[in-house]
Amino acid sequence: MKLKALGEDRLLDQLLPRLPLGKSVSLGAGDDCALVNAPADRNFLVLKTDCIVEGVHFLPRANPLDIGWKAMMRPLSDFAAASAVPQFALITLIASKETEAEWVKRLYGGLNRAAKRFKVSIVGGETSSTRGPVVISVSVIGFVEKKRWVSRRGGKVGDDLFVTGRLGGAIKGKHLQFVPRIAESRWLTKNFSIHAMMDLSDGLGVDLPRLARASKVSFKIEVENLPLNRGAKIDNAVSEGEDYELLFAVSPRQRDRLLQGWRKKFPKLPLTRIGSLNPQSAIRNPQLKGGYLHFQQRG
Repeated sequence: MKLKALGEDRLLDQLLPRLPLGKSVSLGAGDDCALVNAPADRNFLVLKTDCIVEGVHFLPRANPLDIGWKAMMRPLSDFAAASAVPQFALITLIASKETEAEWVKRLYGGLNRAAKRFKVSIVGGETSSTRGPVVISVSVIGFVEKKRWVSRRGGKVGDDLFVTGRLGGAIKGKHLQFVPRIAESRWLTKNFSIHAMMDLSDGLGVDLPRLARASKVSFKIEVENLPLNRGAKIDNAVSEGEDYELLFAVSPRQRDRLLQGWRKKFPKLPLTRIGSLNPQSAIRNPQLKGGYLHFQQRG
């Protein structure tokens, strides 16, 4: 059955009872607003919204379960970059009236599965019709302790640069099935002083210069040390994006303890030093290839 035959109310009647809700939710989806218990004052409230667009972030033939998974996990990857804990999500679906209702149900199956992975309650959202491509927007709310928050702005001269996991080749499938590095991020900020951190969504060639600019430093990258996915080349690791790994800066004094502790805690996930941060006047930032820049990609 297509959405034009099912209608919004009947669609929501089928979707809403299945949404995950935690104990802190007083009023979930189905009313005008959601009500949740606010975190304590010792925390920052963290808010993030992200969207995926058919033809840009996924192809029409992609499995809707994977599309839903990616739609939820993208903003959660940004939560990982801040070492934040996600709690609540709002979903906005913009689709054609010709869209099959079963496709939407499977899409929400992916959203639900991803939300449950990180104990996120889906508390509401919006649906709207369009003549264009499908768009799924996910807004996430959560918290981070004031002693543990991280941004891309705190990098210091002399810091080591590390990346988690492996880079390149994500377009072959990883970009629809990745798991945000929230557990790893939380472990890092619990045990180390992380000066700056961000997730690699647009590619190392774009995201590393962003971190350097925000921190008002320069960087030196050792491209020969980049950890590559099987079949990927250095250019792929720098320019393709969609890796959703963590890039972070930390004092070299913590290097040995960090690497030793990481191997014990995350034995199956590589952690690689790829360079360092330098004085802004000492070295001009190299021009790294590619990366994804919104509104500048050719159709």
